[in-house]
Amino acid sequence: MYIESVPNRNSPPAILLRESYRDAGKVKKRTLANLSKWPPALVNDLRTLLQGGTAVADPGDAFDIHRSLPHGHVAAVLGSLKKLHLDRTIAGTASPERERVLALITARILNPGSKLATARGLAAPTARDSLAATLGLGDIDEDDLYAAMDWLLKRQDAIEQRLAKRHLKDGALVLYDLTSVYLEGRRCPLAKHGYSRDGKRGKLQIEFGLLCDREGCPVAVEVFDGNTSDPATVGVQVDKLRRRFGLSRVVLVGDRGMLTEARIREDVRPAGLDWISALRASAIRELVASGAVQMSLFDETDLIEIQSPDYPGERLMVCRNPSLADERARKREDLLQATEALLDPIAAATKRDQRRLQGKDKIGLRVGKAIGKYKMAKHFELDISDDSFGYRRKLEAIAAEAALDGLYVVRTSLPTTELNAAETVQAYKSLSAVERAFRSLKTVDLKVRPIYHHAADRVRAHVFLCMLAYYVEWHMRERLKPLLFEDDDPDAAARTSIVAPAEVSPSARDKARRKRTAAGWPVHSFRTLLDDLATIARNRVVARQAGAEPFEVVTRPTALQREAFKLLGVRLDRTQ
Repeated sequence: MYIESVPNRNSPPAILLRESYRDAGKVKKRTLANLSKWPPALVNDLRTLLQGGTAVADPGDAFDIHRSLPHGHVAAVLGSLKKLHLDRTIAGTASPERERVLALITARILNPGSKLATARGLAAPTARDSLAATLGLGDIDEDDLYAAMDWLLKRQDAIEQRLAKRHLKDGALVLYDLTSVYLEGRRCPLAKHGYSRDGKRGKLQIEFGLLCDREGCPVAVEVFDGNTSDPATVGVQVDKLRRRFGLSRVVLVGDRGMLTEARIREDVRPAGLDWISALRASAIRELVASGAVQMSLFDETDLIEIQSPDYPGERLMVCRNPSLADERARKREDLLQATEALLDPIAAATKRDQRRLQGKDKIGLRVGKAIGKYKMAKHFELDISDDSFGYRRKLEAIAAEAALDGLYVVRTSLPTTELNAAETVQAYKSLSAVERAFRSLKTVDLKVRPIYHHAADRVRAHVFLCMLAYYVEWHMRERLKPLLFEDDDPDAAARTSIVAPAEVSPSARDKARRKRTAAGWPVHSFRTLLDDLATIARNRVVARQAGAEPFEVVTRPTALQREAFKLLGVRLDRTQ
């Protein structure tokens, strides 16, 4: 660092504290602080110190640090958000509401919590980081954040339209899936009892559907009542793609529980959309029984394309994954044995000498509970009488089901000229990107659950906020892959078939084994890398000199931190 005097036309020269650095082989400089209002004697003392001299007995006596706040992670997330132009996507001009929304999005990535906890973390006396100061929020409380959520929800349609225009084009693949999230309390009108994907039996819940581009980048989200079935949400998404987003031709990719035969017939096909989905197990059995699928063909290949009169105008890609077949066979046998372990004590209870279990109704009640636990009733033949109980496996039924292990069928309306068989299967497998989004939203990072809001619109705004936060995180993860435990070179992975399990690249295996990147950097998870960046502090410094103006300086980043900011394409300002 050094002090430079810069001529200022007819005004006194500007006295600047500057730093030299090297960028792409070129020497550049940046300003750390404006010292123009400092007394000349104090400037001379600082210049002496920077040149290696001694100006005071103890340099610590010359300056005070009034406040030090974690800042690097804030700069990384806010910088990425603005690099994505998400601030202008939310609203073209700055406003208190927009800045509060940006704070909510950033806080959801950095420290997910309730709105009350977020407000306390932003308030000046209790601020946990530099977020509020960086955005210039001033005094803020939870009511301000609730008002910002209400403001954001009114703009959701416009924001999603802008994101769709950026990420979706006519003919694009659009991934769609649905999940559920449980709520606390009973006052939200959206909260209903339904099938809980969180495993929270008896909890009220909501459901929300996520639309993503083919890479898994989120574009839009829709909240539904907690008892809404998956297929019932398809029509809403088709209308959104056609009417709101103005897309005349889209390939909708959804799982077999979503894009059912009825939804394709009544919603997707009339809208002129193409689709990629899969057949249910019962439909696969009928297809094999009809002779449309020759199982002997899988001795030589794991993917065959067929057509069937039961599915006019469609192509069917029949796949058999041996690894999946082995896993399903193992799981079935484990569940059969676990069910038998529950049935054996019941059979023994009907034969014991004392307190023998008797009565067809009593025996049947216990048997029903035991056999329903692992949903294995279809594989057992039961013999229940007033004083005895016996069971045996349905070997023929089990063998018939086992013959279809590892078999799945992908269906599409697209012609071969649009996507060949392997590309179609790959497109269907892309739904795993939406599942990764749900894991990040619900558990790993953003923690959309549990939801404590009671008003329906607040619940919708909360879910939308989480989606916008994941939008930023998704792009950050893509850029930071070289430093994360993620495969940043998937094209190098050896894969003999699209049906076979995906393999990681040699570089990713080496990174996981050594816990170091090829460049020697320690490998991080997304969360631990943010924690590392948070050690970059923003310090408010005041010179112990009458009339000295306070200034703020950001601590110098480490080599790893500089690499992270370089990958993000974000500049870390060391003065504020």
